[in-house]
Amino acid sequence: MLGWANQFSICCVLDSSNYTSPYPSFDYLLAAGCHHSFSPGDNILSQLSLFTNGCNDWLFGHISFNLKQETEQVPSTHIDHIGFPDIFLFQPLTVITVKGDAITIACIKDDPKNIWKAIQNITPFVYEELGNKINIQSRISRKEYIDTVNIIKDHIHRGDCYELNFCQEFYATDTTIEPLQVFKQLVKVSAAPFAAFYKYIDKYLLCTSPERYLKKEGTTILSQPIKGTIHRDTQDAIKDDILKNNLQNNAKDRSENVMIVDLVRNDLSKICKENSVSVEELFGIYSFPQVHQMISTITGILKDDIDLAAVIKATFPMGSMTGAPKRKVLQLIEQYEKTKRGIFSGSIGYITPGKDFDFNVVIRSILYNAATNYISYQAGSAITFYADAEQEYEECLLKVKAIAEVLGGIK
Repeated sequence: MLGWANQFSICCVLDSSNYTSPYPSFDYLLAAGCHHSFSPGDNILSQLSLFTNGCNDWLFGHISFNLKQETEQVPSTHIDHIGFPDIFLFQPLTVITVKGDAITIACIKDDPKNIWKAIQNITPFVYEELGNKINIQSRISRKEYIDTVNIIKDHIHRGDCYELNFCQEFYATDTTIEPLQVFKQLVKVSAAPFAAFYKYIDKYLLCTSPERYLKKEGTTILSQPIKGTIHRDTQDAIKDDILKNNLQNNAKDRSENVMIVDLVRNDLSKICKENSVSVEELFGIYSFPQVHQMISTITGILKDDIDLAAVIKATFPMGSMTGAPKRKVLQLIEQYEKTKRGIFSGSIGYITPGKDFDFNVVIRSILYNAATNYISYQAGSAITFYADAEQEYEECLLKVKAIAEVLGGIK
């Protein structure tokens, strides 16, 4: 199905990688071809309401981190080498859903039987290791990163902010990859519940995100921010359990997590009924191929007549990728980061015909511009009063370990 979808100039494949969850959606979702799309250059939120409320079909697509210039009035002047638009939603020609042992194909123009035959006639995908590894460069040197973290800590000491998510970019120029091959290899190394293969003409997102931004089901909305990371020891179960326990009881990680939980609770309270916002799980520990993560779950009951645009206005960008207080840290992020985040730290997902939706947080992702042969991936960590700059740098490298494995080492 992935190989068939890749024939289209626009497609989106969302894969749960068989993870079980108390808040499941689909196992696998595929959207291919574009019947109608939405991507205005400005006044996005006001137009988004009209578009989503006027469409009673599936919508897929992304929200770029740069939408913060509308939600929080903080623009960015940094260079974006990939070039995804600030928002893009599309009504697909074909949607394929997989849940359990049921596969459903829905089409606007074609016969689902023809789609099924076309998928079966696609040459089977042959997995191949990447040949030559790619020389990845750092946008910020290790020393510059550490110096900047210490400057950010000075802001925290002065009371300018409490927590700030500081990101850095790793990149390669004049490099060509086969996105499908790289995505398959990335998923093999680091499967994740919010993985995505997303193609927008000549731009690609190859995502193995473990984090959910927002899920709406009926009148219930749910957010699951991640704050707290530790490496795994998959060769020794006892040591791996010790690492998991260390994360569970780490005071710094718990303080990071609870700050973002409070921020998310505050965001959701703007759009949810009074006294309905609650923390369903605090400091949950979840295991992934490379790391253990600390994840909390916050839910609420939406007020009447709250649509996607209102939800985004109240909650975007997500707290786990910004910090607290949100507008101030966004200003500091713009001051100290060297690259426009673009779709990284943004979100990709879907909206159902019934106006439910599920969107991830775009992390642990490779971005590729096939027109300019530019490859990029970013990583960040939460800087707090207790942050150790050296350890924060190592945490960034840990988070992109799988990507570095797939593409090659960092210079």
